[in-house]
Amino acid sequence: MQAGCKGEPVVVVGGGVIGLLSALMLARSGMRVTLLERQQVGREASWAGGGIVSPLYPWRYGAGVTALAQWSQDFYPRLGADLLAATGVDAEVHATGLYWLDLKDESQALTWSARVGRGLHALALSEVRQRVPALGADFSRALYLPGVANVRNPRLVRALRTALQQMANVTLHEECEVTGLIGDAGRVLGVRTAAGEVRGGRVVVAAGAWSGRLLASLGLHLPVEPVKGQMILYKCAEDFLPAMVLAGGRYAIPRKDGHVLVGSTLEHAGFDKTPTQDAFESLKASAEELLPALKGTEVVGHWAGLRPGSAEGIPYIGEVPSHPGLWLNCGHYRNGLVLAPASCRLLCDLLLERTPIIDPQPYRPQALRG
Repeated sequence: MQAGCKGEPVVVVGGGVIGLLSALMLARSGMRVTLLERQQVGREASWAGGGIVSPLYPWRYGAGVTALAQWSQDFYPRLGADLLAATGVDAEVHATGLYWLDLKDESQALTWSARVGRGLHALALSEVRQRVPALGADFSRALYLPGVANVRNPRLVRALRTALQQMANVTLHEECEVTGLIGDAGRVLGVRTAAGEVRGGRVVVAAGAWSGRLLASLGLHLPVEPVKGQMILYKCAEDFLPAMVLAGGRYAIPRKDGHVLVGSTLEHAGFDKTPTQDAFESLKASAEELLPALKGTEVVGHWAGLRPGSAEGIPYIGEVPSHPGLWLNCGHYRNGLVLAPASCRLLCDLLLERTPIIDPQPYRPQALRG
Protein backbone atom coordinates (compact mmCIF):
# COMPACT_ATOMS: atom_id res chain seq x y z
CA MET A 1 0.00 0.00 0.00
CA GLN A 2 1.23 3.47 -0.85
CA ALA A 3 2.39 5.75 1.92
CA GLY A 4 -0.31 8.20 2.93
CA CYS A 5 -3.23 6.21 1.55
CA LYS A 6 -4.31 4.90 4.96
CA GLY A 7 -5.17 8.36 6.25
CA GLU A 8 -7.27 9.91 3.48
CA PRO A 9 -9.92 7.90 1.66
CA VAL A 10 -10.08 7.32 -2.05
CA VAL A 11 -13.14 9.21 -3.32
CA VAL A 12 -15.00 7.34 -6.08
CA VAL A 13 -17.43 9.46 -8.10
CA GLY A 14 -20.18 7.41 -9.72
CA GLY A 15 -22.18 4.47 -8.44
CA GLY A 16 -22.62 2.39 -11.55
CA VAL A 17 -21.02 -1.04 -11.87
CA ILE A 18 -17.63 0.53 -12.68
CA GLY A 19 -17.70 2.77 -9.61
CA LEU A 20 -19.13 0.10 -7.31
CA LEU A 21 -16.64 -2.56 -8.34
CA SER A 22 -13.73 -0.08 -8.24
CA ALA A 23 -14.74 0.80 -4.68
CA LEU A 24 -15.08 -2.85 -3.67
CA MET A 25 -11.69 -3.86 -5.06
CA LEU A 26 -9.98 -0.87 -3.47
CA ALA A 27 -11.66 -1.51 -0.12
CA ARG A 28 -10.73 -5.18 -0.19
CA SER A 29 -7.14 -4.07 -0.76
CA GLY A 30 -7.24 -2.19 2.55
CA MET A 31 -8.07 1.31 1.31
CA ARG A 32 -10.62 3.60 2.91
CA VAL A 33 -13.18 4.47 0.24
CA THR A 34 -15.93 7.09 -0.03
CA LEU A 35 -18.33 6.50 -2.93
CA LEU A 36 -20.60 9.32 -4.12
CA GLU A 37 -23.60 8.82 -6.43
CA ARG A 38 -25.92 11.60 -7.59
CA GLN A 39 -29.03 9.38 -7.34
CA GLN A 40 -29.47 5.74 -6.31
CA VAL A 41 -26.55 3.51 -7.29
CA GLY A 42 -26.71 1.62 -10.57
CA ARG A 43 -29.73 3.41 -12.02
CA GLU A 44 -28.13 4.66 -15.23
CA ALA A 45 -26.34 2.59 -17.90
CA SER A 46 -25.59 -0.23 -15.46
CA TRP A 47 -29.30 -0.83 -14.95
CA ALA A 48 -30.36 -0.16 -18.54
CA GLY A 49 -27.96 -2.48 -20.41
CA GLY A 50 -28.50 -6.04 -21.49
CA GLY A 51 -25.59 -7.57 -19.60
CA ILE A 52 -24.03 -9.72 -22.34
CA VAL A 53 -20.54 -10.64 -21.11
CA SER A 54 -19.03 -10.06 -24.54
CA PRO A 55 -18.80 -7.17 -26.98
CA LEU A 56 -21.52 -7.67 -29.59
CA TYR A 57 -18.91 -8.10 -32.33
CA PRO A 58 -15.61 -8.69 -30.51
CA TRP A 59 -13.58 -9.08 -33.70
CA ARG A 60 -14.38 -5.48 -34.68
CA TYR A 61 -12.50 -4.04 -31.70
CA GLY A 62 -8.81 -3.42 -31.18
CA ALA A 63 -6.44 -5.17 -28.83
CA GLY A 64 -7.24 -2.82 -25.94
CA VAL A 65 -10.89 -3.82 -25.70
CA THR A 66 -10.07 -7.47 -26.39
CA ALA A 67 -7.59 -7.68 -23.50
CA LEU A 68 -10.09 -6.26 -21.01
CA ALA A 69 -12.95 -8.37 -22.35
CA GLN A 70 -11.11 -11.67 -22.18
CA TRP A 71 -9.87 -11.12 -18.63
CA SER A 72 -13.37 -10.11 -17.53
CA GLN A 73 -15.10 -13.03 -19.23
CA ASP A 74 -12.84 -15.48 -17.44
CA PHE A 75 -13.37 -13.67 -14.11
CA TYR A 76 -17.16 -13.23 -14.13
CA PRO A 77 -18.15 -16.71 -12.87
CA ARG A 78 -15.82 -16.24 -9.88
CA LEU A 79 -17.19 -12.74 -9.27
CA GLY A 80 -20.77 -14.00 -9.28
CA ALA A 81 -19.98 -16.83 -6.89
CA ASP A 82 -17.98 -14.54 -4.60
CA LEU A 83 -20.78 -11.96 -4.37
CA LEU A 84 -23.40 -14.64 -3.76
CA ALA A 85 -21.36 -16.08 -0.90
CA ALA A 86 -20.68 -12.64 0.59
CA THR A 87 -24.14 -11.10 0.23
CA GLY A 88 -26.72 -13.78 -0.58
CA VAL A 89 -27.59 -11.89 -3.78
CA ASP A 90 -27.28 -13.90 -7.00
CA ALA A 91 -26.14 -11.76 -9.95
CA GLU A 92 -27.16 -14.65 -12.24
CA VAL A 93 -24.05 -15.04 -14.35
CA HIS A 94 -25.85 -17.24 -16.87
CA ALA A 95 -23.72 -19.04 -19.49
CA THR A 96 -25.97 -19.68 -22.49
CA GLY A 97 -23.68 -19.23 -25.48
CA LEU A 98 -24.33 -16.75 -28.28
CA TYR A 99 -25.45 -17.25 -31.89
CA TRP A 100 -24.60 -14.68 -34.58
CA LEU A 101 -26.89 -14.95 -37.62
CA ASP A 102 -26.09 -13.97 -41.22
CA LEU A 103 -22.93 -12.05 -40.42
CA LYS A 104 -21.46 -10.00 -43.25
CA ASP A 105 -17.94 -10.32 -41.82
CA GLU A 106 -18.10 -14.01 -40.94
CA SER A 107 -14.60 -14.78 -42.23
CA GLN A 108 -13.15 -11.94 -40.13
CA ALA A 109 -14.93 -13.33 -37.08
CA LEU A 110 -13.53 -16.81 -37.60
CA THR A 111 -10.03 -15.45 -38.18
CA TRP A 112 -10.27 -13.49 -34.92
CA SER A 113 -11.44 -16.57 -33.05
CA ALA A 114 -8.54 -18.66 -34.33
CA ARG A 115 -6.09 -15.94 -33.28
CA VAL A 116 -7.42 -15.47 -29.73
CA GLY A 117 -8.48 -19.07 -29.12
CA ARG A 118 -12.13 -18.43 -28.24
CA GLY A 119 -13.84 -21.34 -30.03
CA LEU A 120 -16.22 -19.47 -32.33
CA HIS A 121 -17.42 -21.82 -35.07
CA ALA A 122 -19.99 -22.19 -37.84
CA LEU A 123 -23.10 -24.30 -37.31
CA ALA A 124 -25.66 -25.59 -39.79
CA LEU A 125 -28.98 -23.79 -39.45
CA SER A 126 -30.72 -27.13 -39.05
CA GLU A 127 -28.72 -27.73 -35.87
CA VAL A 128 -29.33 -24.21 -34.62
CA ARG A 129 -33.08 -24.63 -35.10
CA GLN A 130 -33.01 -27.84 -33.10
CA ARG A 131 -31.30 -25.99 -30.26
CA VAL A 132 -33.36 -22.77 -30.60
CA PRO A 133 -36.80 -23.81 -31.94
CA ALA A 134 -38.20 -20.27 -31.65
CA LEU A 135 -35.69 -18.87 -34.17
CA GLY A 136 -37.09 -17.09 -37.23
CA ALA A 137 -37.10 -18.78 -40.63
CA ASP A 138 -35.34 -16.10 -42.68
CA PHE A 139 -31.76 -16.80 -41.64
CA SER A 140 -29.26 -18.85 -43.62
CA ARG A 141 -25.96 -18.91 -41.67
CA ALA A 142 -24.89 -19.02 -38.06
CA LEU A 143 -21.78 -18.76 -35.92
CA TYR A 144 -21.83 -19.95 -32.33
CA LEU A 145 -19.61 -19.21 -29.37
CA PRO A 146 -20.25 -21.51 -26.41
CA GLY A 147 -19.84 -20.36 -22.84
CA VAL A 148 -20.75 -16.70 -23.41
CA ALA A 149 -22.69 -15.54 -20.37
CA ASN A 150 -25.04 -12.76 -19.51
CA VAL A 151 -25.32 -11.16 -16.10
CA ARG A 152 -28.53 -9.81 -14.59
CA ASN A 153 -27.22 -6.31 -14.16
CA PRO A 154 -29.75 -4.94 -11.60
CA ARG A 155 -28.93 -7.89 -9.35
CA LEU A 156 -25.20 -7.38 -9.89
CA VAL A 157 -25.65 -3.78 -8.74
CA ARG A 158 -27.59 -4.94 -5.68
CA ALA A 159 -24.89 -7.48 -4.81
CA LEU A 160 -22.11 -4.90 -5.12
CA ARG A 161 -24.02 -2.34 -3.05
CA THR A 162 -24.68 -4.93 -0.34
CA ALA A 163 -21.01 -5.96 -0.28
CA LEU A 164 -19.91 -2.36 0.16
CA GLN A 165 -22.42 -1.72 2.94
CA GLN A 166 -20.91 -4.62 4.88
CA MET A 167 -17.45 -3.01 4.95
CA ALA A 168 -16.34 -0.73 7.78
CA ASN A 169 -13.81 1.06 5.55
CA VAL A 170 -16.44 2.12 2.97
CA THR A 171 -18.73 5.17 3.16
CA LEU A 172 -21.53 5.24 0.57
CA HIS A 173 -23.46 8.45 -0.13
CA GLU A 174 -26.41 8.25 -2.52
CA GLU A 175 -28.45 11.28 -3.67
CA CYS A 176 -25.18 13.22 -3.45
CA GLU A 177 -24.30 14.96 -6.69
CA VAL A 178 -20.70 15.98 -7.28
CA THR A 179 -20.65 19.47 -8.78
CA GLY A 180 -16.93 19.97 -9.24
CA LEU A 181 -13.40 18.89 -8.45
CA ILE A 182 -11.15 20.61 -5.91
CA GLY A 183 -7.70 21.41 -7.23
CA ASP A 184 -4.64 23.15 -5.87
CA ALA A 185 -1.55 23.84 -7.98
CA GLY A 186 -2.70 21.18 -10.44
CA ARG A 187 -3.27 18.48 -7.86
CA VAL A 188 -6.80 17.17 -7.24
CA LEU A 189 -7.64 17.03 -3.54
CA GLY A 190 -11.34 16.17 -3.47
CA VAL A 191 -14.78 17.08 -4.79
CA ARG A 192 -17.54 19.59 -4.20
CA THR A 193 -21.09 18.46 -3.51
CA ALA A 194 -24.31 20.23 -2.54
CA ALA A 195 -23.65 19.04 1.02
CA GLY A 196 -20.10 20.38 1.11
CA GLU A 197 -16.57 19.32 0.23
CA VAL A 198 -15.31 15.75 0.37
CA ARG A 199 -11.53 15.46 0.52
CA GLY A 200 -9.48 12.43 -0.44
CA GLY A 201 -6.00 11.24 -1.24
CA ARG A 202 -7.22 10.16 -4.68
CA VAL A 203 -10.35 10.96 -6.69
CA VAL A 204 -11.57 8.30 -9.13
CA VAL A 205 -14.05 9.56 -11.73
CA ALA A 206 -16.30 6.68 -12.78
CA ALA A 207 -19.34 8.75 -13.70
CA GLY A 208 -20.11 7.20 -17.08
CA ALA A 209 -21.60 9.58 -19.62
CA TRP A 210 -21.35 12.43 -17.08
CA SER A 211 -17.57 12.11 -16.61
CA GLY A 212 -16.73 14.72 -19.23
CA ARG A 213 -18.94 17.32 -17.56
CA LEU A 214 -17.13 16.79 -14.29
CA LEU A 215 -13.65 17.12 -15.76
CA ALA A 216 -14.68 20.31 -17.54
CA SER A 217 -14.70 22.01 -14.14
CA LEU A 218 -10.89 21.75 -14.26
CA GLY A 219 -10.68 22.91 -17.87
CA LEU A 220 -10.08 19.34 -19.09
CA HIS A 221 -11.70 17.96 -22.22
CA LEU A 222 -12.60 14.29 -21.93
CA PRO A 223 -14.02 12.95 -25.22
CA VAL A 224 -16.81 10.92 -23.62
CA GLU A 225 -20.36 11.68 -24.72
CA PRO A 226 -23.81 10.22 -23.98
CA VAL A 227 -25.12 7.71 -26.52
CA LYS A 228 -28.72 6.68 -25.94
CA GLY A 229 -29.81 3.07 -26.08
CA GLN A 230 -33.37 1.72 -25.77
CA MET A 231 -34.47 -1.79 -24.78
CA ILE A 232 -37.72 -3.74 -24.55
CA LEU A 233 -38.59 -6.70 -22.34
CA TYR A 234 -40.88 -9.72 -22.77
CA LYS A 235 -41.96 -12.35 -20.25
CA CYS A 236 -41.97 -15.83 -21.75
CA ALA A 237 -41.81 -19.43 -20.57
CA GLU A 238 -38.52 -20.26 -18.87
CA ASP A 239 -37.47 -22.61 -21.69
CA PHE A 240 -38.55 -20.31 -24.54
CA LEU A 241 -35.05 -19.07 -25.43
CA PRO A 242 -32.11 -21.27 -24.36
CA ALA A 243 -29.32 -19.04 -25.75
CA MET A 244 -28.61 -15.48 -26.82
CA VAL A 245 -29.17 -14.66 -30.50
CA LEU A 246 -27.96 -11.67 -32.50
CA ALA A 247 -28.71 -10.49 -36.04
CA GLY A 248 -28.44 -7.13 -37.77
CA GLY A 249 -27.13 -5.40 -34.68
CA ARG A 250 -30.12 -6.45 -32.53
CA TYR A 251 -30.06 -9.17 -29.90
CA ALA A 252 -32.30 -11.21 -27.63
CA ILE A 253 -31.07 -12.22 -24.17
CA PRO A 254 -32.79 -14.87 -22.01
CA ARG A 255 -32.92 -14.56 -18.24
CA LYS A 256 -33.31 -17.63 -16.05
CA ASP A 257 -36.91 -16.75 -15.17
CA GLY A 258 -38.10 -16.47 -18.78
CA HIS A 259 -37.72 -12.73 -19.28
CA VAL A 260 -36.25 -11.93 -22.70
CA LEU A 261 -34.52 -8.59 -23.34
CA VAL A 262 -34.33 -7.19 -26.88
CA GLY A 263 -32.04 -4.30 -27.77
CA SER A 264 -30.69 -1.95 -28.59
CA THR A 265 -30.83 1.38 -30.35
CA LEU A 266 -27.84 3.67 -30.86
CA GLU A 267 -28.84 7.33 -30.71
CA HIS A 268 -26.98 10.62 -30.31
CA ALA A 269 -29.53 12.67 -28.40
CA GLY A 270 -27.50 14.38 -25.71
CA PHE A 271 -28.59 13.63 -22.18
CA ASP A 272 -32.21 12.93 -23.18
CA LYS A 273 -33.10 9.37 -22.19
CA THR A 274 -36.83 9.50 -22.90
CA PRO A 275 -38.11 6.24 -24.46
CA THR A 276 -39.69 6.83 -27.87
CA GLN A 277 -42.46 5.15 -29.82
CA ASP A 278 -40.28 4.90 -32.95
CA ALA A 279 -37.65 2.94 -31.06
CA PHE A 280 -40.34 0.76 -29.48
CA GLU A 281 -41.73 -0.20 -32.89
CA SER A 282 -38.26 -0.79 -34.34
CA LEU A 283 -37.19 -3.03 -31.46
CA LYS A 284 -40.48 -4.93 -31.57
CA ALA A 285 -40.03 -5.57 -35.31
CA SER A 286 -36.48 -6.84 -34.70
CA ALA A 287 -37.72 -9.08 -31.89
CA GLU A 288 -40.37 -10.64 -34.09
CA GLU A 289 -37.90 -11.19 -36.92
CA LEU A 290 -35.52 -12.97 -34.56
CA LEU A 291 -38.23 -14.84 -32.66
CA PRO A 292 -41.59 -14.83 -34.52
CA ALA A 293 -43.40 -16.39 -31.56
CA LEU A 294 -43.06 -13.02 -29.81
CA LYS A 295 -45.64 -11.55 -32.18
CA GLY A 296 -48.68 -10.82 -30.06
CA THR A 297 -46.72 -11.26 -26.82
CA GLU A 298 -47.01 -8.31 -24.46
CA VAL A 299 -43.97 -6.08 -24.03
CA VAL A 300 -43.66 -5.75 -20.25
CA GLY A 301 -40.89 -3.15 -20.20
CA HIS A 302 -39.41 -0.37 -22.36
CA TRP A 303 -36.62 1.94 -21.19
CA ALA A 304 -33.59 3.96 -22.27
CA GLY A 305 -30.13 4.56 -20.86
CA LEU A 306 -27.07 6.61 -21.73
CA ARG A 307 -23.83 4.87 -22.66
CA PRO A 308 -20.52 6.70 -22.12
CA GLY A 309 -19.41 6.93 -25.76
CA SER A 310 -15.67 7.01 -26.44
CA ALA A 311 -13.34 6.66 -29.41
CA GLU A 312 -13.18 3.02 -30.54
CA GLY A 313 -14.84 2.00 -27.27
CA ILE A 314 -11.53 2.18 -25.39
CA PRO A 315 -11.99 3.36 -21.78
CA TYR A 316 -9.77 5.77 -19.88
CA ILE A 317 -8.11 4.03 -16.93
CA GLY A 318 -5.38 5.62 -14.86
CA GLU A 319 -4.12 8.89 -13.43
CA VAL A 320 -4.39 12.11 -15.43
CA PRO A 321 -0.73 13.22 -15.86
CA SER A 322 -1.50 16.95 -15.70
CA HIS A 323 -3.54 16.59 -12.49
CA PRO A 324 -1.96 14.26 -9.90
CA GLY A 325 -4.57 12.67 -7.66
CA LEU A 326 -7.19 12.57 -10.44
CA TRP A 327 -7.89 9.05 -11.67
CA LEU A 328 -10.28 7.89 -14.37
CA ASN A 329 -12.21 4.68 -14.95
CA CYS A 330 -14.76 5.73 -17.56
CA GLY A 331 -15.62 5.81 -21.27
CA HIS A 332 -16.51 2.13 -21.72
CA TYR A 333 -19.16 2.95 -24.35
CA ARG A 334 -21.24 -0.19 -25.10
CA ASN A 335 -19.15 -2.55 -22.97
CA GLY A 336 -19.21 -1.28 -19.41
CA LEU A 337 -20.63 -4.47 -17.92
CA VAL A 338 -18.39 -6.61 -20.12
CA LEU A 339 -15.18 -4.81 -19.23
CA ALA A 340 -15.90 -3.91 -15.60
CA PRO A 341 -13.92 -6.61 -13.75
CA ALA A 342 -10.71 -6.08 -15.72
CA SER A 343 -11.06 -2.29 -15.81
CA CYS A 344 -11.52 -2.06 -12.04
CA ARG A 345 -8.73 -4.51 -11.31
CA LEU A 346 -6.39 -2.57 -13.61
CA LEU A 347 -7.33 0.70 -11.90
CA CYS A 348 -6.53 -0.82 -8.51
CA ASP A 349 -3.25 -2.25 -9.72
CA LEU A 350 -2.14 1.14 -11.01
CA LEU A 351 -3.36 3.12 -8.01
CA LEU A 352 -1.73 0.71 -5.56
CA GLU A 353 1.44 0.42 -7.68
CA ARG A 354 1.06 -3.33 -8.20
CA THR A 355 2.03 -5.23 -11.32
CA PRO A 356 -0.91 -4.64 -13.68
CA ILE A 357 -2.95 -7.57 -14.99
CA ILE A 358 -2.56 -6.30 -18.57
CA ASP A 359 -0.58 -3.61 -20.37
CA PRO A 360 -2.11 -0.30 -19.19
CA GLN A 361 -0.79 1.80 -22.07
CA PRO A 362 -3.92 1.74 -24.32
CA TYR A 363 -6.07 3.23 -21.55
CA ARG A 364 -3.83 5.96 -20.13
CA PRO A 365 -5.55 9.39 -19.99
CA GLN A 366 -3.23 11.65 -21.96
CA ALA A 367 -3.52 15.23 -23.22
CA LEU A 368 -7.01 16.07 -21.93
CA ARG A 369 -6.55 19.82 -22.14
CA GLY A 370 -9.40 21.68 -23.83
